[in-house]
Amino acid sequence: MPLLECVPNISEGRDLGAVARIADALSRVPGVRLLDRHSDAVHHRSVFTLVGAADPLRAAVLALFEGALAELDVSAQRGAHPRIGAVDVVPFVPLSGATMADAVTAARATGEEVAARFGVPVFLYEAAATATWRRALQDVRRGQFEGLAAKLQRPEWQPDFGPAVPHPRLGAVAIGARGILVAYNINLATTRLEVAARIAAVVRESSGGLPCVKAMGLALPGRGLVQVSMNLTDIDRTSIADVFDAVSREAARDGVEVLESEVVGLLPARALLGAATRFLRLPGFDADRLLETRLAP
Repeated sequence: MPLLECVPNISEGRDLGAVARIADALSRVPGVRLLDRHSDAVHHRSVFTLVGAADPLRAAVLALFEGALAELDVSAQRGAHPRIGAVDVVPFVPLSGATMADAVTAARATGEEVAARFGVPVFLYEAAATATWRRALQDVRRGQFEGLAAKLQRPEWQPDFGPAVPHPRLGAVAIGARGILVAYNINLATTRLEVAARIAAVVRESSGGLPCVKAMGLALPGRGLVQVSMNLTDIDRTSIADVFDAVSREAARDGVEVLESEVVGLLPARALLGAATRFLRLPGFDADRLLETRLAP
């Protein structure tokens, strides 16, 4: 049976009790494995990583909305990360035996049922989008929840499913199909937000930077740091090592050190393997040289 990954993001990263209760509901859906959850208080966001076939994953997304309706209220939520809803984005990603067409079918079927059951406006994005101007997630999110009511009145932003008014607690949701994405953040040892913002502008593709990189600069006031927060949408074109090098080089121009980096959620082994072989200078080293690869049946 084709295997899909689903990586829903919710607009809650501070009430860890609520996040845990939602995660528990997801873990009890038959046929679905909850592989990971990650919460961030500054972004005010949590990310769940689920795998399964299309039908069980659709059931899990419905359980997620049930939990969000009971636990969350996007109208009262403020965080560093852009959002349009309590359940903000639900991407489906093809894994073993699955195609992008399978992911698109799952996204559209899930979006239709979410709208019917919860009265939430649903936008289809990336490979599932119904118009070119709705493919990019940043365009769907532009204006955020606060601008959503006005946006939904524009003909080009009528939802694909559901009413053209925001749900009072859940807002709206973007549901789509995409390839593997790596959420990767680099923390800088400074409080100067302008440094992170400048570096984000240099490295992101939309400003003429690295291909397949989305980036923004954020302050981490509780830690006295700033962050370059990034999504890498194609690590075969721009690797984690490429991004780390570029951010480190730009930070050095401002006399700032890279303190650490982090991955949000999960990533494929080849992402770290590529970085390791580059920094350790191991030309020709590949996954076939790993003990675990040789031991696999």
